[in-house]
This record gives sequence, structure tokens and C-alpha cells, in this order.
Amino acid sequence: MTQKMKIAVPVKADGQVDNHFGHCEAYKVFAVSDESEISEIEEIKSEQGCGCKSNIAGVLAAKGISVLLAGGIGNGAINVLKNAGINVVRGCEGSAAENVRQYVAGTIIDSGEVCHHHEADHACSH
Repeated sequence: MTQKMKIAVPVKADGQVDNHFGHCEAYKVFAVSDESEISEIEEIKSEQGCGCKSNIAGVLAAKGISVLLAGGIGNGAINVLKNAGINVVRGCEGSAAENVRQYVAGTIIDSGEVCHHHEADHACSH
């Protein structure tokens, strides 16, 4: 079984997709086989803080990750990840593994929504 791609998902302690990329507990890294099945799962502890200012994009890129499935994420973090060769899909929620399965099946589409840190009524606000 050969590996087709690696997908990272920022998660909370319970393994659910974190709705704020920069505040996640960890990143679950899913290796997907040529048969489009999850073949391996690794966890990378998160450096707490702003996703656009940490070196997480470099860490993820060095692991061979090509896609990040996120809940809420800001433009700065998206740009840093894209510059590292990682495609970002926003608007994910629920089980990290289920989101990976849906992405591989082609049923998850980027929501196009960006997390705005300073809008008081926004779900991703601080």
C-alpha cells in the first residue's frame, strides 16, 4: 500500500476539528493510501499562539503534508501555509478522521470563509 497524500487537521483535545487554527491542541496528520484509505495517523503537538506567526507551516510541509482541513483560520495563516505548499480547506467541523474521509471522497469544499480575530460577534473572535 503506497501513500497518496498527507492531510493535517487542527484538533481539540477530544479529536474534533478545532474551529480556531491558531489555538488548537494538536494537529492530526492522516496518511492516505492510493486506495483512498487512511493508512496512518500521527499527532503533532501545537505551539500555542497565532498560526501565522508560528513555524507550524514549515513543520507540516517538512512532514509532506499537502492539505490542511481547518475550521476557522485567518488570512495570515492561510498565506503562510500556501507559501509552504499546503492547500487550505476551510469550514470543517466534527470528527477529524471523518473530515479526511469526506475530503478524499470529494465531498468537502472550501467554505471560503476567513476567521476575523477582532469581530466581536464572529465565532472565531478572541
